[in-house]
Amino acid sequence: MPKILYAEDQERYRKLVKVFLETAKFDVITVEDGEKALEYLSHNNDVDLILLDIMMPNIDGKDVCKYLRKTSDIPIIMLTALADSSNEVDGLNLGADDYISKPFSRDTLIARINCVIRRCENKRSKNYHVNGFEFFKNKGVLRIEGKEISLTPKEILLLEFFLNNKDCVFSRNQILDSVWGFDYYGDPRTVDTHVKSLRSRLGEFGQRIKTARGRGYYYQS
Repeated sequence: MPKILYAEDQERYRKLVKVFLETAKFDVITVEDGEKALEYLSHNNDVDLILLDIMMPNIDGKDVCKYLRKTSDIPIIMLTALADSSNEVDGLNLGADDYISKPFSRDTLIARINCVIRRCENKRSKNYHVNGFEFFKNKGVLRIEGKEISLTPKEILLLEFFLNNKDCVFSRNQILDSVWGFDYYGDPRTVDTHVKSLRSRLGEFGQRIKTARGRGYYYQS
């Protein structure tokens, strides 16, 4: 059952959309602002799609979308009363996968959600195959020259993060936010330890994880 996180400050819309989606066999979590959406995501990695209202207190939908697109490819649909084309363009440019204007029908909402989920699943299902290096993203399985390599859950997430963000330099804190979660308050140098371990497990392919001195790490494509 796909899980959807819906951030909306108006209670009547939260209740209405929750009913719409639950009758369509979705698991629905609702929160009342962007701050709580990010807090929920920091503790849970099983959300399949996010519905974001734009105008919310604390952190609005655009800022949530902008932040998530730096760290995640989770599908995002903007669901808002701001129906003019400039707001739609802004939302899509920030990385939203779709934009639905209020008011909307149940059938339209369900169809658009299913379409985005299918599209993103097709994109996510792609595995990585490079000269004997095979990473099956959905299963978290790594094979090198046909031999399955054992990785810890955190190493799987770290490898997936690097492969999703090739050639982009990320600081320790950015990696911590993305892989460990927004609420991690331990030593940032735990990233160094895990990168060293991952490099070792990857053998010669570990050389692709580069250190940008004074800046962080990146995966060289």
